[in-house]
Amino acid sequence: MEWTGAKYADKPTVEVQAWVDADPERVWAIVSDVRLMPEMSQELQAAEWCDSTDGGAAVGRRFVGRSKHDALGEWETTSHVVECDEPRVFTWAVHDPETPTALWRFTLEPENGGTKLRQWMQLGPGRSGLSLAIDQMPDKEEKIVFVRLREFEKAMTGTLAAIKERAEAGRA
Repeated sequence: MEWTGAKYADKPTVEVQAWVDADPERVWAIVSDVRLMPEMSQELQAAEWCDSTDGGAAVGRRFVGRSKHDALGEWETTSHVVECDEPRVFTWAVHDPETPTALWRFTLEPENGGTKLRQWMQLGPGRSGLSLAIDQMPDKEEKIVFVRLREFEKAMTGTLAAIKERAEAGRA
């Protein structure tokens, strides 16, 4: 990732992609099941739907995620599914869907007999734990944002590799 100089208020983004030798429906079964994501994520430790129904992802559903980061500690968030177009797009907003602390999205496209899988995320505009670090060191805001985006890029690349491995092995 090249230096961006972005500030938090710029709502900076990062995106990674991978080609998966599996059809979009198989990949969708993995990316839309929030309970599976901790198995494929470095930071996310647990995720559960807030309601007791066994249905899949749908706009309006909420889930709680518990995360851990060596420098940032442990925290819990509630996310809201804001876009769900099976088997193409799955997007959720962290905390407040109107002013999220982050937006996350998986996009799937059929490509060459498999699936082009992209994971995208946006910081802000709502305040997050990163905002607290920026408040303490406002002169380092661009560096703080850049380092976090670079961490996300690395982690997301690992997540897509794990999704690819699982999908290609035929496990949903």
